[in-house]
Amino acid sequence: MNKVIAVCNQKGGVGKTTTTVNLAASFAALEKRVLLIDMDPQGNASQGLGYNEAQDEDVHEALHMASNPDNVSYEALKPMLKPTALNYLTIMPSGPDLAVLEIELVNAMSRERRLERIISVLRDHFDFIIIDSPPSLNLLTLNILTAANSVLIPVQCEYYALQGLAELFNTIRLVQKNLNHSLTVEGTLLTMYDARLTLSRQVASEVKNYISERVFKTMIPRNVKLSEAPSHGKPAILYDVQSAGAQSYMKLAEEILNGKH
Repeated sequence: MNKVIAVCNQKGGVGKTTTTVNLAASFAALEKRVLLIDMDPQGNASQGLGYNEAQDEDVHEALHMASNPDNVSYEALKPMLKPTALNYLTIMPSGPDLAVLEIELVNAMSRERRLERIISVLRDHFDFIIIDSPPSLNLLTLNILTAANSVLIPVQCEYYALQGLAELFNTIRLVQKNLNHSLTVEGTLLTMYDARLTLSRQVASEVKNYISERVFKTMIPRNVKLSEAPSHGKPAILYDVQSAGAQSYMKLAEEILNGKH
């Protein structure tokens, strides 16, 4: 299996970065070669894997290099690929410079295909490439959707859960039509689920009724360890492997690998 998965939802606070980091770590724990590409200028996924300082060589430099396809090679990209505490997990970190690229891209040629050029060179070196997206539908997000095989959509079990989903699905359809015909929806992931709350159960039911595509059986619970782990620069699986959060992301990784609907 060789797959590029974008974790995407323009609504903030839905567990997008938590899902990116912990799904990538879970695949790595299953001895899959994983690259996490942090495409969010806030760099939270990078911080969640121990990169708290801006790096000299990061995803901004890679995307800048990709303005000319002839410049993009594995050797040229290698300095931007950083190790993590997990043997099978590599990260291409992000930083504030990435926000500047959004402005640079506005008038650029083939502006939606910069990341695709990078991934076409890297994908044979990894089993999974997981991409963290910014919490907005912008040119960076378009680059991500153009380069990905599939989109994983985290949805928080809160009152406004379905808000913005129609816009996201509309964007996905436009990308499928115009930029990436093979893009699929990997599935919708319910996050911050609390089985004790009627609201969580109602939202889960609403999402399953509203979305015709796959909704994962695995649901990610509200979990203190998931919230604490990023401040230690670790995925949950290294912070507390026995925690409900870490175990849930392992189940999600296995569900994706098994292709169970």
